[in-house]
Amino acid sequence: MTAEQIVLVGGLWLDASAWDDVVSELETAVAVSLPVQPGATLDDQVEAVLAAVDAAPGKSVVVGHSAACSLAWIVADQRPGKVAKVVLIGGFPNADGSEYASFFPIVDGTMPFPGWDPFEGPDADDLTPEARKAFEAAAVTVPEGVAKGVVRLNDERRYDVPVTLICPEFTPDQAREWIAAGDLPELAKVKHLELIDIDSGHWPMLTRPTELAALLSSR
Repeated sequence: MTAEQIVLVGGLWLDASAWDDVVSELETAVAVSLPVQPGATLDDQVEAVLAAVDAAPGKSVVVGHSAACSLAWIVADQRPGKVAKVVLIGGFPNADGSEYASFFPIVDGTMPFPGWDPFEGPDADDLTPEARKAFEAAAVTVPEGVAKGVVRLNDERRYDVPVTLICPEFTPDQAREWIAAGDLPELAKVKHLELIDIDSGHWPMLTRPTELAALLSSR
């Protein structure tokens, strides 16, 4: 198992408890509780992850899921000397100047979970009806200041940080095609990029936690 602390950062609508079954399989993992109170901003969430990285005695492996792949990448940009590796699950880092995750309608200052229609198909096929209900019950709304926050990247040493892309609802070959087509400019500049498949939908921490933990512990 890797000696570094593993810092787990969930994507939209997830709180830290989404990682419970993964954390239980790992010895050195911490799931970050991201600020989601009214008025919280992307900078607030960045600071929460930075605090976990800064608190570790050594380097950390920062794991971002879905939209939080950008969050993990911002942390690598701000702490290239403290991040041993970035692991991306089911998502890709946005480029400098992009909005973080303004994908769905904002309602009264937040972006609520939009229901399952946008995710029908490979994203959610492996979620049982019971798992979907549990997801909905636990879902936290995303503050507008997070969803519409602007990604800022300033330190090109981030490209020296090794990156592992875990591919759930898409394949490594598809990801390679997107990189080659210029669709993922940040990943195209990474010097050490590894792509790994996992047989799951978009939320493997919920449907394949043991397998996901094994992948994380071997990185």
